[in-house]
Amino acid sequence: MVVALNNNAPHQVVIVGGGFGGLYAAKGLNAANVNVTLIDKRNFHLFQPLLYQVATGTLSPSDISAPLRSVFKKSKNTKVLLGEVNNIDPKAQQVFLGDEVVPYDTLIVATGANHSYFGKENWEKFAPGLKSVEDGIEMRRRIFGAFEAAEKETNPEIRRAFLTFVIVGGGPTGVELAGAIAELAHKTLKEDFRSINTSETKILLLQGGPRILPHIAPELSKSAAVALQKLGVELHTHTRVTNIESDIVTFKKGNEFTEITSKTILWAAGVQGSPMGKVLAESTGVECDYSGRVIVEPDLSIEGYDNIFVIGDLANFSHQDSKVLPGVAPVAKQQGEYVGKLIQRRLKGHTLPQFHYNDVGSLAMIGQNLAVVDLGFIKLTGFLAWAFWLLVHIYFLIEFDTKFLVVFQWAWNYITRNRRSRLITGREPIVEAKTVNNSVQHPSVTPL
Repeated sequence: MVVALNNNAPHQVVIVGGGFGGLYAAKGLNAANVNVTLIDKRNFHLFQPLLYQVATGTLSPSDISAPLRSVFKKSKNTKVLLGEVNNIDPKAQQVFLGDEVVPYDTLIVATGANHSYFGKENWEKFAPGLKSVEDGIEMRRRIFGAFEAAEKETNPEIRRAFLTFVIVGGGPTGVELAGAIAELAHKTLKEDFRSINTSETKILLLQGGPRILPHIAPELSKSAAVALQKLGVELHTHTRVTNIESDIVTFKKGNEFTEITSKTILWAAGVQGSPMGKVLAESTGVECDYSGRVIVEPDLSIEGYDNIFVIGDLANFSHQDSKVLPGVAPVAKQQGEYVGKLIQRRLKGHTLPQFHYNDVGSLAMIGQNLAVVDLGFIKLTGFLAWAFWLLVHIYFLIEFDTKFLVVFQWAWNYITRNRRSRLITGREPIVEAKTVNNSVQHPSVTPL
């Protein structure tokens, strides 16, 4: 089916992806004399920075999601389509959703990124990443399922494996997961079980570089490391994972290889551009970098096609200080706003200077009353950083009712130290321990 354009109709803008980039591009065109079609394979915008709180039982998926039709119900020039774009014809100016064809005058691609296993895709089934609602629910199932399995396990070695959590990657996601699991084990769940002592939980955070949170100032990185260690997290920097197989992680630190047995391995180490990067490369000839991100021009368009823009995590923008902009929400938001303004300026016969990212700083939550904030001109740790982190995340949530629900949940969790969203869902059973002759196949930690 072809959705035809009326020759007298306003300029047709098609946006693929309802994340931060696509959402703010569409919102920026709300009052413009254009027709906007926003296409996403999900019917909701997901606030990914708080997805780790779904994985650790603080929030539910609906707390950090906003239905796209609800967001744009008052934007009369915006149409939302549920579907997945599988091809683009840049000459005919059409995108394809299966049998449906949607024409465009301007195309904005903002489909984000997926987690990357650096060519070891078979690791994914053993170590899930955290990019989607399903990822968060699956991670939650594994985390809380591990405590439940440990409660009924009588073999101490197997129980130790269930109470060992390995997180690969020391960026914001890995750090926030490690801190949240530590608080679960040492505070929230401390009195919930009868056969296990959850404070014996072992949490290992593996980071390939010399320090965690490498994007922030070294002194804040050190402060975060100290805070995590006080929570009981075991940090391993200069550490490279060499294999993940079933419940065994093998990593190399220096010249020494070590095996760790863990029933819960979580991946927070790398990202790669969404498959739309490959679609664009094949249809337009645009170049992608090693991680599948599309190389964009200074105005976020792609080479040879000034009416196709790529923004957010899928874009490789290296025209500012010769550094590639990070794949974080503020970058996607500002790029979406920029492209929205640029389209309107072009329709009036004008243009804009090249895109320039205004770095608003970096921040990461460690635990209750513990966070680090790097705003460049000021650096915060402890309670003030934690309070600032809360305010920033509330501000960026999309709808008022979502803001209200999250504030209420956080306040309740703060007072009670409880987490109400600890549901174990999904049809997959909790993984049972593998034994040979009533003994564990692998000890918990073994230098090779």
